[in-house]
Amino acid sequence: MSVDVVLIGRNEGDKLVASLASVAPQARRMVYVDSGSSDQSVANAEQAGAIVVRLDMSVPFTAARARNEGFTALMAQDTPPDVVQFLDGDCIMAEGWLAQAEARLRSEDGLALVTGQQREMRRDASVFNQMFDVEWSRPAGEILTCPGNMMVRVGAFEKVGGFNPKVIAAEDDEFCTRLRKAGWRLVRIAEPMAGHDANMTRFAQWWKRAERTGHGFAQVGHMHPEYFVRERQRGWVYGVILPVIAFVGAFVSPVVPVLAIGLYALSYWKTMRGLKAEGLPDQEARAHAVFLTLSKFPNVLGMIRFHWRRLSHAQMRIIEYK
Repeated sequence: MSVDVVLIGRNEGDKLVASLASVAPQARRMVYVDSGSSDQSVANAEQAGAIVVRLDMSVPFTAARARNEGFTALMAQDTPPDVVQFLDGDCIMAEGWLAQAEARLRSEDGLALVTGQQREMRRDASVFNQMFDVEWSRPAGEILTCPGNMMVRVGAFEKVGGFNPKVIAAEDDEFCTRLRKAGWRLVRIAEPMAGHDANMTRFAQWWKRAERTGHGFAQVGHMHPEYFVRERQRGWVYGVILPVIAFVGAFVSPVVPVLAIGLYALSYWKTMRGLKAEGLPDQEARAHAVFLTLSKFPNVLGMIRFHWRRLSHAQMRIIEYK
């Protein structure tokens, strides 16, 4: 065992216990970074043998900041690692993942990051869990970005300065973008990496996460203008421009709002067709397409929130949905 693991979480309860148990037999060392839990997360991590880092809650916490502080704690050890696995505390690591990913990462000097196959553990508990599962399901091969569960070469992490702690959402996309711009390659392999437990059962949770996603589109897009271009365009068109046209146009002709509704219907139909082409069953494709079409509204709220914060020099605080 030669890979160290950074786990991050807040009030994950039994999920963290299971996560730590899946990591302990595979890892050389575990660090758990806690973002102000009020449950037994810290005690559970200590009992599992993890080094515990408690974030200073007087500073706005983000997943990026938590991962950075976990990395710093590992590098302060007598035998610091040269490869680090990051794992969210609501995920169960697949058996044998660390050895498989490490072998792939060490096989090429220019490879900075390896990720694997992640699935939703309770996929059919809600349509929102199903949507997470579709989001996680991506083919193996060279990639542009990946979610936060990843194995990273220490030299590459240090070269780009780690995660940006001010990015409250899509911090993994932003980190991966800087790695690629620095000349590193990123790969997803076919092996199972982790099971994720979103436990998202309420519309309000989904809405808040979609708002946070929009914040990420805007913030990362502001830092890297070539990234999230289509996502930002769709947010402004379907979340702002079409509603304004429909409202103003209604005073001119009742045909205008009908045409606007038709464009939403077309967007829904194209989304549904795309999901079915990816192999999603008809019923799931129809349900997912409803929420993906609707998501433009919370997305644009998150985008507006980012720009308001940016222009007013307000702190970039996380938008919580759990």
